[in-house]
Amino acid sequence: MIFSTVITSSPRVCLPKATRPIFRRTIRCSATSISPRFDLKTYWTDLIKEIDQKLDEAIPVQYPNQIYEAMRYSVLAKGAKRAPPVMCVAACELFGGNRLAAFPTACALEMKRQALQPHDIRRGHGNISRRRIVPSRLSPHRLTHPNRSRPETRLLRVIAEIARAVGSTGMAAGQFIDLEGGPNAVDFVQEKKFGEMGQCSAVCGGLLAGASDDEIQRLRNYGRAVGVLYQVVDDILEAKTETEENKKKGKSYVSLYGVDKAMEVAEDLRSQAKKELDALEKYGEKVLPLYSFVDYAADRGFSFAAPV
Repeated sequence: MIFSTVITSSPRVCLPKATRPIFRRTIRCSATSISPRFDLKTYWTDLIKEIDQKLDEAIPVQYPNQIYEAMRYSVLAKGAKRAPPVMCVAACELFGGNRLAAFPTACALEMKRQALQPHDIRRGHGNISRRRIVPSRLSPHRLTHPNRSRPETRLLRVIAEIARAVGSTGMAAGQFIDLEGGPNAVDFVQEKKFGEMGQCSAVCGGLLAGASDDEIQRLRNYGRAVGVLYQVVDDILEAKTETEENKKKGKSYVSLYGVDKAMEVAEDLRSQAKKELDALEKYGEKVLPLYSFVDYAADRGFSFAAPV
C-alpha cells in the first residue's frame, strides 16, 4: 500500500506472473506509457537510492541518541518503496524542475507518511515511547535546496499543501471516518486515506517547478486517482487469498460491493488518471514516469529486490 497510512503485513508487491490480469476488460496501456525507451523499475529504483541517502543525511544521530535512533528506525526502514517522494520528484521534473531542489520536499513527504503509520513498537527501538517518533521537516529552510532556488511563495504553497493533506480535512479525517463512520462513507475514506498522499505528492512536485494552476489541478486529480487505484487493487488481491479468520476490516470497495464492482472502480480510476496526463502531452517523454505509475498501480508488473 504505497500511498497508504496503514502498514500491510504482506510483503507481496506484484502479481504472480502465472496468474491472469486483474482486470477482465480494460487492461490496455496508454501508447505513451508503454514506450520501450522508459523503464519505470530502473527509474524508481535509482530514485530510491538517492532518496534514502537524503533521508539518511537529514536525520543525523544527536543527543539524546535514543530519540534520533528511533527516528532513523522509522524512516530508514529497508525495502521501503518511497512512492510519495518518487512521485514528487517525477512531477517536478515534468515541468523542468531540478530533482536536487525537489529532494527536501520529497523527504518531508516520506517523513509525514511514516509519521501517520500505526504504532510499530519493536524490541530495542520502541521502548522509549508508545508512539512512532518521526522528525519534522516542514519549515521552509528544510523544504528547499541550499541554493534557495525555489521562490518562497512556492515553498509556502508546498507547506500549505502538506498541512492540508495530513490534517483534519485530509488523511486524519479518512482514518477517523474509517473507524467511526457508516458503510456509505467508503468513497470518502478511500479518497482521504489513500488519495490524499498521492495528490499531495504530485502537487508538491508541480508547485516546486512552477506549474500553472490548471496543471496543478491536473496533478491533483491524477495523484488522487493513482493513490486510490493502488489501494483498490491491493484490496482485490488480498480478497483472493483471505479467509474469514484473517478478513480485513475497514471500509473498502471490496468489502462493501465485492470484487467485481471493485474491478470496475479500478478501471475507472485508471482511465481518470491517464485522462489527466493526456492533457500534459506537450511535455513529451517527461510525462512517461507518471503514466507508468498508473500501470504499475493496476498491474504490479515488477517487484522490488528484497533488501540484503
